[in-house]
Amino acid sequence: MLKRSIRFSILIAISLFVFFTAAQTLELNLAGILSSTSSSESKETILPEKKKEPAPVVFGIPTDSLEIVEGVVARGENLSGILSDYNISAVTVGELAQKAREVFNVRKINANRNYIILHALDSARTAQYFIYEPNNIEYVIYDLRGDLAVTRVKREMEVVEKAISGEIRHSLYDDLLQAGGSPQLVNTFADIYAWRLDLNRIRKGDKFKLIYEEKIVNGTTIGFGKIKAAFFEHRGEPMYAIAFDEGKGVNYFDQEGKSLKRAFLREPLEYSRISSRFSLKRFHPVQKRNKPHLGTDFAARRGTPIRTVGDGVVLEARYTRGNGYYVKVRHNKTYTTQYLHMSKFAKGIRKGSHVKQGQTIGYVGSTGLATGPHLCYRFWKNGRQVDALKVKLPEADPIRKKNMPEFNTVKEEIVRRMEVLEPGQVEEQKDLIASAKDNKTQGA
Repeated sequence: MLKRSIRFSILIAISLFVFFTAAQTLELNLAGILSSTSSSESKETILPEKKKEPAPVVFGIPTDSLEIVEGVVARGENLSGILSDYNISAVTVGELAQKAREVFNVRKINANRNYIILHALDSARTAQYFIYEPNNIEYVIYDLRGDLAVTRVKREMEVVEKAISGEIRHSLYDDLLQAGGSPQLVNTFADIYAWRLDLNRIRKGDKFKLIYEEKIVNGTTIGFGKIKAAFFEHRGEPMYAIAFDEGKGVNYFDQEGKSLKRAFLREPLEYSRISSRFSLKRFHPVQKRNKPHLGTDFAARRGTPIRTVGDGVVLEARYTRGNGYYVKVRHNKTYTTQYLHMSKFAKGIRKGSHVKQGQTIGYVGSTGLATGPHLCYRFWKNGRQVDALKVKLPEADPIRKKNMPEFNTVKEEIVRRMEVLEPGQVEEQKDLIASAKDNKTQGA
């Protein structure tokens, strides 16, 4: 009986132990679940709300309550036609045109130029602003609200000084572009060296270096400033071209201070191809007979600008059956030049007009007895027609003695920079900031 009582007590104790252990485990699991749930809920509640991006500021104008529409002026389109879809009447456009006359005439809005319209966020979509970009440097804001207003703004422009170098492997044009240059730089470079080098006969292995200005707006190159210095090594002979201003504008001089220019440009077209040379006997392609060709033909695209090779006065600017549209310029008592087969004259070119060296006087065409677009360039010396490419012309003046110390200082700095510039190397440094600040992308 005692044994049975002891066994019963042990069974009760074991049962109680198992019960309490299970209860403890359940309590811990419930606590963990509650803790996890609480933690998860806590995390969800502290997540930051997504912030709404502010509306962009376009050309200095906040657009919180405006819709932005970008477009390009189509051919034949005008301001009245563009704004008619945005609840702006022709009467309002007429009033705007009156106010804009002294700032930027609405008649000058041209095809293929960018514009932006900012209109109200309502069903009428009434335009509040029209912004037009006449070029890469400026924009015009036409404020269409209330009394109307017109503002013309110049963008911020950086002038970056660059230095490039390279070696002739194919042609000056191809290799200078490969080095990071542009067609405009090729033409300017060719002009600088035109009287010292025959650039049609440069050799593989010749080397070139340039220090020049590049104009940049909104990260885009819009043009080039002056070439500050150039270097060309032809057949192992180095030749520098150093820009220096003695008070009458920039000219280029070699390392000894001698001018690289002559009193005349060698050619009336920028870096073009000679298609026919001066000859006393040539087969005429139109008249089909042999006759003297007392000029030099330059092949070029129709519309290519033709420039006068020197200062002078226009003797003739007219049309004849053989010459087509042509201009004849008297430079002094010794020299006269003539430019034939033009498509048209440049603005202001007429008999008696004074022209400056390098000024555009007309455009390449094929008028008169011509089979295709080209320029026939003729040259007179002492009243007799001569070969323009062989005639010896006077050189421009060298550096004046009083300016030599300043020139030598400039030269030493240029030579130092050129000597460390390796082929294929490009240097860049910001040099100048001009114009007003452009607000086009503020807040965007």
